[in-house]
Amino acid sequence: MVSVAVSQLGKSSLVFVERGTKVNSSYYCDVVLHQGLLPDIIAHSGHNFTFQQDGAPAHRSRKTVAFLTAHVPDFIEPENWPPNSPDLNPVDYSIWGMLQQLVYRQRIRDIEHLKEVLTACWDEISEDTINQAIGQFRLSLVIAANGGHIEHHSD
Repeated sequence: MVSVAVSQLGKSSLVFVERGTKVNSSYYCDVVLHQGLLPDIIAHSGHNFTFQQDGAPAHRSRKTVAFLTAHVPDFIEPENWPPNSPDLNPVDYSIWGMLQQLVYRQRIRDIEHLKEVLTACWDEISEDTINQAIGQFRLSLVIAANGGHIEHHSD
């Protein structure tokens, strides 16, 4: 499992979850956020950012919400997230696919090689590409589709 954060100010490093690790709220807060994503986000933006996640159970837990309240200047709380809307998340609707295409150019030997390839391919994705994905924010399409899927709608 891999986590990332993106914004128009930069992208985080990849945060790898070790094989077999149960990602509960403690692990998510301590390792993924505190040691991984937040230092990179703060390095790119200072403390001027808004943080939003998807609906994974570790992201929605009371412990995670309390952690984010204490450590993040502005985050969108779970009750304000659009339900089940990968169409509104540039990582889900665009960036993971780009990364996957880059990774699939190589034959992967083992987990360590996969981590190396993922990191090298992540480095290949430019900030312009990230900004383009972010610029494709699709809220108007979701509204036009009455909250439904937007694959067949155009911008």
